[in-house]
Amino acid sequence: MTDAPGNTMDGAGAPFRWPVRIYWEDTDAGGIVFYANYLKFFERARTEWLRHLGIGQQRLREEVGGMFVVTGTALSYHRPARLDDLLVVTASVRESGRASITIAQTASLQGPAGEPDTLLCEGTIRIGWVNAANLRPQRLPPEIRQVLGLS
Repeated sequence: MTDAPGNTMDGAGAPFRWPVRIYWEDTDAGGIVFYANYLKFFERARTEWLRHLGIGQQRLREEVGGMFVVTGTALSYHRPARLDDLLVVTASVRESGRASITIAQTASLQGPAGEPDTLLCEGTIRIGWVNAANLRPQRLPPEIRQVLGLS
């Protein structure tokens, strides 16, 4: 589902960007991206964003004993994506609490060189930090807060 990493995030806090190519498996019978697949695109972009920042989720689970879980989503669909389209999916922190982070995400059709991207879908995803053994909420570890600029 993803092309070669084209991820970027500048020091000014610009959103992380991750490319996603649309394949047959992503579309419905009408050749349009199935609406629920945007959640998959958003999930992959969030995972790659955290990896880009040095936050390995498997390592956190094994060494810190915690993990992120999705606790809420809200999406708005503006235009459809189609087979072979190249999207750019973004992720950036919108707000944070003691045990959760709300992430703003977009999926846009990548415009030609020098042209703006076309917004297709936007939303917010709320993720919570939980104890991996019992799934009870815990405070975000200080190392994660620091890397995400939440300290």
